[in-house]
Amino acid sequence: MKYEKLAKDIIENVGGKGNINSLTHCVTRLRFKLKDESKANTEVLKAMDGVVTVVKSGGQYQVVIGNHVPDVYADVCKVAGLATEGAEDSLEEKMNPFDRFIDIISGVFQPVLGVLCATGMIKGLNAILIATGLLADTDSTYIILNAIGDCLFNFFPIFLGYTAAKKFKLNQFTGMAIGAAMVYPAITALAGTTVTFLGIPVVMPSSSYQSTVIPIVLAIFLASKVERLLKKIVPDVVKTFIVPFLTLLLVVPVTFMAIGPVATIAANKLGDITLAVYNFSPILAGLFIGGFWQVFVMFGLHWGLIPLAMNNLAVLGYDPIVASSIAVCFAQTGVVMAIAAKTKNKKLRSLCIPSIISGFFGVTEPAIYGITLPRKKPFILSCVVGALTGGILGVFGSRIFMVGGMGIFAIPTFIGPAGIDKSFLGIIVASIVGLIVGFILMYFTKLDHEDMTDGKVEKVENNLEKDALVKQEVISSPIKGDVLPLNQVKDEVFSAGLLGKGVAIEPKEGKVVSPVDGTLTTLFPTHHALGITSDNGAEILIHVGMDTVQLEGKCFTPKAKQGDKIKAGQVLLEFDIDGIKEAGYPVTTPVIISNSDNYLDIIGTEKKEINREEELLTVMI
Repeated sequence: MKYEKLAKDIIENVGGKGNINSLTHCVTRLRFKLKDESKANTEVLKAMDGVVTVVKSGGQYQVVIGNHVPDVYADVCKVAGLATEGAEDSLEEKMNPFDRFIDIISGVFQPVLGVLCATGMIKGLNAILIATGLLADTDSTYIILNAIGDCLFNFFPIFLGYTAAKKFKLNQFTGMAIGAAMVYPAITALAGTTVTFLGIPVVMPSSSYQSTVIPIVLAIFLASKVERLLKKIVPDVVKTFIVPFLTLLLVVPVTFMAIGPVATIAANKLGDITLAVYNFSPILAGLFIGGFWQVFVMFGLHWGLIPLAMNNLAVLGYDPIVASSIAVCFAQTGVVMAIAAKTKNKKLRSLCIPSIISGFFGVTEPAIYGITLPRKKPFILSCVVGALTGGILGVFGSRIFMVGGMGIFAIPTFIGPAGIDKSFLGIIVASIVGLIVGFILMYFTKLDHEDMTDGKVEKVENNLEKDALVKQEVISSPIKGDVLPLNQVKDEVFSAGLLGKGVAIEPKEGKVVSPVDGTLTTLFPTHHALGITSDNGAEILIHVGMDTVQLEGKCFTPKAKQGDKIKAGQVLLEFDIDGIKEAGYPVTTPVIISNSDNYLDIIGTEKKEINREEELLTVMI
């Protein structure tokens, strides 16, 4: 642990771990709720290396650390044996139902996607070897490769039992045991029959539970509730084995008697509905999915389609829905290839090359976030061409017959039982068209001057000619409002400039925009504070209100994600001024340069009132 000694010293001087009721953190502070604050050695903590100061406010004992507070928080929790999941739980409770659904699906499926793609790629390789006559399905090489490719799908409930248990906070091995019971050979052999359990009829699904997804997720959800109840009533001395004993004894039969049959019926209906939508107009469905797929991915909405694809593969043996998105990566890659061919900006070209390589393998995040999305027009073009690829796949009636890799590794998944046919031809045509049309449209679309030349370098050189001694960076105002000196902020950490130099703004409008071109390096989970690093290296902290971390996200609506490349003037956050004030918190917003020590000086504006994007701070380099 990097901050183990500091963590131990902090715990000792807040009165020991026995004096800690709870611990959370915000952007810069550890926020303790202590049983007895008089036991804390405040002056010792203030003088400690690694601690900026101590603040007592709002019933919390706040130890100010700085930007690396998440790492210190993690080590304090490890040393003190504190749970680190409380903040996450409280945020999950505040999610709306749709966001909660997406969060659950991503939490269950994301950990297994890597091995899911890997085994799918092996199945695709095997399909190619069979289709080309290089192997027969009786060859031992084929059998071994098929075992590797099929291992996950044949025992999928066990894998999902683990990931779902982790998401629903059930003992992971209990989750795996439930999954294993569902694919137990004797149970699998009962597929399509009706049996009894203690005289109660049990209808087994016709295709067994081997590659299903809905029944195991619902079973684990139920098991998490049962386990939580049992932990409250079972004596500690026998809890280790009695809790899983009773959980399995209750949940597994209920899964076979109720959850499984109901989930199977629901899965069949879901497959019928998605197929009916697709059959209504494969072309329109393809245009829609292909055109908006990258937007779905950006907002995490694609997780809502992944279970549909998994369900269709299990029920129907194929999926045409997610298949419509497969060639989108080639549209994005074609656009980036055109940018690389056009630009003379060395920095931009250096970003394009690795993005093109990863794009061919289906990983388009570097291209989206680093190149096309910040420039808007290239991203819109990639979506338009993505719609074209989806429409082509709809015309050919293309569908995937297995889960495979992404990009070029996804192409073999279009080989079905009939071998290379119209479905496979569709993905080949769509991929080539996406690549070529994306390149052509972008090549004849005008780029900004700074992307076409080394404009940024030229500007710096011109500035150096004018002033060989001093360079500067202008930070525009992220908020419309009244400008206040930092020392008027009712928080001694900010007012004393302990976190950096800057000014404060009393907002007149509940909107935060980016003051620079750069990266949104920090967006705190409660959304009350943002950290931005400009392209020139200035680190800017925008902290909306005082002690607003206590609102736990209420009154704040983020418009960007941590890690996004952002442009000056881009809306990053909206907040409810009246709601914050009604909750009893001031909305005074410090805007500071947290790495002020790296600069000669930070000069604030002389204006008393300021609009968004007007000059607020000048950083002297």
